[in-house]
Amino acid sequence: MNEMIIKDAIEFVKNTFHDDYSGHDYFHTLRVYKMATRIAEQENANLIIVQLAALLHDVDDIKLSPKTYVNKNRAIDFLRKQGVSEAMIKTICNIITEVSFRGTDSTEPETIEGKCVQDADRLDAMGAIGIARAFAYGGSHHRIMYDPEIKPIVNMNATQYQSHVSTTINHFYEKLFRIKELMNTDTAKKIAEQREDYMKIHISEFLDEWDGIR
Repeated sequence: MNEMIIKDAIEFVKNTFHDDYSGHDYFHTLRVYKMATRIAEQENANLIIVQLAALLHDVDDIKLSPKTYVNKNRAIDFLRKQGVSEAMIKTICNIITEVSFRGTDSTEPETIEGKCVQDADRLDAMGAIGIARAFAYGGSHHRIMYDPEIKPIVNMNATQYQSHVSTTINHFYEKLFRIKELMNTDTAKKIAEQREDYMKIHISEFLDEWDGIR
């Protein structure tokens, strides 16, 4: 039963994100699903809840589907068609609500399942994949890569963060270099440390090349 629901959920998100080029594509969801599963197994979390929340975490995202964001219509409709109980649907939707980075208004999930999914989603914003996604998202939203005259703004609240338009390089200072400290699980903290080191090397090289040092 669980295997069939997961299979259908994977197909659902594949169809939902088939034409996304912002870094929130089907493959992003699949990576979050795999990483959330890995973390859940280490942290003894409820696997089916973690897997479904990970697979559905972006289908009602405010950036991708603002009309369904508040009520989580896409996620709920899918889960009801699969015969998932209303109690489990509520749990999954609560996790989805808690996942996103919202600046200083970011929340720590109440459950270990929520922590696993949030950590997995944040890990995909780090490391080599995180670098690629940052530039893909910036390009898809017509953001410039870098302008030394535009300084990063840190410690923004949710409203400021969602409306803020900056450069892709500033995004590393405004979010990506902050999320290692926000990891919930020991499993994710170890992975995040390595990925942050990789990003810092990349940004240092980028700035040196920008200035003609290298």
